[in-house]
Amino acid sequence: MKIDPHKHKERYFNWKEKTREGIPDISRADSDIIKQFLEDMGRGINITKGTKKGARSYIRLNTLRDRLIFLSKRLKEKFTINLTEATEEQLHSFFGEMRNGQIRRLDGQEYKSIADYVKTFKSFWNWFIKIQKKQGREIPDICTDLDTKRDKPQWVYLTEEQIRKLCNNAKYEYKVLIWFLFDSGIRSPTELVNIRVSDLSQDCKNLHIREEISKTFGRKINLMLCSEMLKEYIKDKGLGIGDYIFPINPYITNTYLKRLGEKVLGDSESLGGEKYSKITMYDFRHNSACYWLPRYKSESALKYRFGWKKSEMIHYYTELLGMKDTINEEDMLIDITKTEIEKRLERSEREKELLQEKMRTLELQMAKIMELTNHLHRKIEN
Repeated sequence: MKIDPHKHKERYFNWKEKTREGIPDISRADSDIIKQFLEDMGRGINITKGTKKGARSYIRLNTLRDRLIFLSKRLKEKFTINLTEATEEQLHSFFGEMRNGQIRRLDGQEYKSIADYVKTFKSFWNWFIKIQKKQGREIPDICTDLDTKRDKPQWVYLTEEQIRKLCNNAKYEYKVLIWFLFDSGIRSPTELVNIRVSDLSQDCKNLHIREEISKTFGRKINLMLCSEMLKEYIKDKGLGIGDYIFPINPYITNTYLKRLGEKVLGDSESLGGEKYSKITMYDFRHNSACYWLPRYKSESALKYRFGWKKSEMIHYYTELLGMKDTINEEDMLIDITKTEIEKRLERSEREKELLQEKMRTLELQMAKIMELTNHLHRKIEN
């Protein structure tokens, strides 16, 4: 059984039960259409052409639900309309105000992921177009020109020296966890909490991230930095073959890491744009990618380790931080003199062919001389 650390499935069904009579604080029309949309997404029907087929995960369903309820409330406040009554002009105005900070969160902060809200509405509207078409009604696409440009979230970049400094000041369990996250680059908490002792092999030097616990695909990777520490940890904890290695609470773990980051590294801003006091388990996946990027010889092998299908994920996670120029004089010698070397090889080949031709000529001449000599010997003997 796969562990759901954030209890997305439980949260979704609890919400469905509580809203059987309707979603509070929004219109009845919006409540009904949102619930119908989520029901279809949960069953994988009426999916927009060109998007991934199949039922949406409970993580996705919860996200779609929260954003659509937010949009329902705010569009009603601003324009006195339901979701399906929105016009293209109203959407551009609304999302534009979210981007420039006119529409803010309840705590007064600006929204950072406006593109996610735009994409949620586009997903909903494309679904609405599809179900209306089945009923013989044509609905215009009012989302074509909406801006879906995503601002990359800031993250905490750490050098290898800073990783070691953190570990040296961390409690034993967290020290092992940090090295495991940094070495493996595993997704946390979703993949992390589902790793069992049985997923390790070759004396804890090989890790199997199973298909059923991965967001993308299963993979077997080598642990190069933490295997000895991990082996000792499993022994110290008395873990059996079927036990989970890191049965953590994500909230408690991230809270500890933030305190540790501020205590050890201060509250200044890292090269990733985020303060050290904001470090979470997710940041170690970023830093692992930065560490392994210059060490892997092929892009496909690096993508396999991290469970990526697209090459752009490499730059997304690393931003090329920690990279350095590795060109040397030997590389330059090869590039600069390549043409000259090729010319010399060509000359050598031609000289070789000339020598071979001379040898063949000499061999023919020697054969004729031998023939004449033998002929003279026969005459003398007669």
